[in-house]
Amino acid sequence: MKGKIFIFIGLIVLFFFGEIAISFSDKTSRNSVINDENISFALNLENSDTQFEQAVYIDKLFESFIKRYNIKGASVAITKNENLIYSKGFGMANKETGQEVQPGHLFRLASVSKLITAVAIMHMVENDIISLDDKVFGHEGILNDEIYSNYQDKRYEDIRVKQLLNHTAGWSRRNGDPLFNSDIINKRMRGSEEDDTDKLIIYELKKKLYYKPGTVYSYSNLGYAILGKIIEKKSGVAYEDYVVMNVMKPMGINDMHIGKSLYYEKFPNEVRYYEPAGSSQSLAFDGSGRMVPKSYGGNNIPLIGAAGGWLASSPEFAKFICSIDGFNNIPDFLDSTSVYTMSNPKLAGKGLYGWRGADQHGTWWRTGTFSGTSTFVLRMENGLNWVVLLNTSSYKRTRIHNKLSRTIFAASYRVKEWPDYNLFTSQENTNVYPIEKIPIINPEL
Repeated sequence: MKGKIFIFIGLIVLFFFGEIAISFSDKTSRNSVINDENISFALNLENSDTQFEQAVYIDKLFESFIKRYNIKGASVAITKNENLIYSKGFGMANKETGQEVQPGHLFRLASVSKLITAVAIMHMVENDIISLDDKVFGHEGILNDEIYSNYQDKRYEDIRVKQLLNHTAGWSRRNGDPLFNSDIINKRMRGSEEDDTDKLIIYELKKKLYYKPGTVYSYSNLGYAILGKIIEKKSGVAYEDYVVMNVMKPMGINDMHIGKSLYYEKFPNEVRYYEPAGSSQSLAFDGSGRMVPKSYGGNNIPLIGAAGGWLASSPEFAKFICSIDGFNNIPDFLDSTSVYTMSNPKLAGKGLYGWRGADQHGTWWRTGTFSGTSTFVLRMENGLNWVVLLNTSSYKRTRIHNKLSRTIFAASYRVKEWPDYNLFTSQENTNVYPIEKIPIINPEL
């Protein structure tokens, strides 16, 4: 009865504020009817649900971590043999309102999102919708539309899908990352009727490639934005819609979405993002010339989408990782060949497919960072998977991932006995997560 009351109250709040934590994409209504099976299990979890004696060692390490590096809030999920055995929040989801982080809070994933796009592509490959060797541009390419035909460098016709996945398509970030230069592209493409991703691709196709496709590894967010467009072209639906219906839903995941750029657009259970003290403002991505915080208006999150725009709670993303980790307790979403191709540099190439790195000990990892966000995902051969999400970017920039890695390994070695319960399936807590009231208008953000 208590659980039904909480659900009823939650639905009333959602109705009045026009925001729903479950949605398909920014092209569909967030006012859809919620039913029990569409509510994420993570919204039913509380920090107190993690109960085993040696969890105290993990607690202390992460409490020390967020204090030492001035992190406002963090969310940590751990699976052992694909059972969710640890799911806790640390610090503040929103220090202005005093709201503490709980397991159901959504965080920006940044480049960890590339794993999602890579899995969607490999799912299409398994279903013979595309091939890794398919050409991307030109008359024989997947994106052979007229709007993509105005390129001067004929080597664009040699780019293959697999080269977008492993960052060998031929681009370089020497002159900046185009996904983070939306203000410039919007000014130069003013009057164009195409959507933001198409503007980006058209703009970049006018430039020459730095390298012959397939020869040089050079990390590319642009490549993953184009993979998102390939998914749209081959499926006939929006990228987010395809991923939600064909990847997330089959995995039992209900609360992962492409995020928005501004504070007042955020999801009710999404954290607030923070930058280091003294961070400078940047030009708004929309070309308006306004100066804004980088974490709220400096980056076009929907544009970054397939490369870094997803939101997730740590326990739901842990469920996603369990579906592609090659362990046996939960059937993998992809077949074993795809799972190991993605993480094997001998098969996928140095850039891998979605993952950031892998070693000879069966450890796979993925990191992500931009203003207001740092994320870290780790798969270990001993059956442990870790997801750590932060709502604060660090003055240490990407070096924060090294600090996180050390903290994770220290905790892994400190705990000698892991519990055998599974928070993925526990029904003991039936409270719906409290929804934060979001201001309808906040012109400053």
